Amino acid sequence: MKRRYYSMKEDIIRVQNDTLLAISAAEDARALDEARVASLGKKGALTALSMGMKDVPQEQKGEVGALLNAARTEITAALEQKQQALEEAADRAALAGIDPTLPARFLPTGGLHPLTLLRERAVGILRRMGFALADGPEIEDEFHCFDALNTPADHPARNVKDTFYFDSGKLLRTHTSSVQVRMMEKNVAPLRIIAPGTAYRRDEIDSTHLSAFHQLEGLYVDRDVSLPDLKGTLEAFLRELFGSQTEVRFRPHFFPFTEPSFEIDVKLEVKGQAPRWIEVAGCGMVDPAVFEAVCQSRKDRSFDPNEVTGFAFGMGLERLAMIQWGIRDIRLLIENDVRFLRQFA
Repeated sequence: MKRRYYSMKEDIIRVQNDTLLAISAAEDARALDEARVASLGKKGALTALSMGMKDVPQEQKGEVGALLNAARTEITAALEQKQQALEEAADRAALAGIDPTLPARFLPTGGLHPLTLLRERAVGILRRMGFALADGPEIEDEFHCFDALNTPADHPARNVKDTFYFDSGKLLRTHTSSVQVRMMEKNVAPLRIIAPGTAYRRDEIDSTHLSAFHQLEGLYVDRDVSLPDLKGTLEAFLRELFGSQTEVRFRPHFFPFTEPSFEIDVKLEVKGQAPRWIEVAGCGMVDPAVFEAVCQSRKDRSFDPNEVTGFAFGMGLERLAMIQWGIRDIRLLIENDVRFLRQFA
């Protein structure tokens, strides 16, 4: 038994030395892996010696075990060191012949789309005026898109020629005003929110109309909200967005969900063209019928039209972008022409 004990110690030292020599001589990853498998693999020499520990006398197991662990540790460290050396050598070979003093190739940088730039700026202005961000679904039902907004059943907007309907009866929202209804269903006055998002209508695409476009809607409800509050808010917003000399006009209009109602125009000035007024927003005082519909939906009187008043507005971000940068054709904003977009990067 003593002879076998000393023989095992000698075998461990021999396997360790042979493996370290094989690792040192390895010239590539394949040779290094072969050295590892030959020693530490399932059928490796050092693994076989470990299995022989059951035959070592009890009083000598500690010494032989420590020798086995030391050999395994040294072999593992040598494998890692050699692998790192081989990887560094491969990196040096890959870089051979490359002149690091050559100027780098130009990498073009991207930029935000003009509509994104405009939306972030507009939202930032309104946030500073006390409006909170709100969001809602783009696939809507008729109650939130039309009924709650006092839109009669025979209104043209509810016609399949004007609105995208699904077989289920749901529809792509025609405005983000539906978000205003949903926010009133979930909150109580005072309420001051803005809802940027996409809206969809069956409009013929031309220089000022798209079938899918971006809106920014706002709602302010509290006690004693008045028409001067609406006018002052929107004039301040538009002049902050376009400059203090911006010309703004309000034209009487009709919307089912506001009374009185107005359309807002801003004078568009494009170099080489005569100045012209362009419609950018619709607005008005919230119709009491809208508050009544919300109360019925909530099953309480939190928005009793005898107690609260409010104003609402909605504007097209594409129209605002046209004024901001003097864009003559709204279709440029969806054509992804890099020559056009590059000027905003």
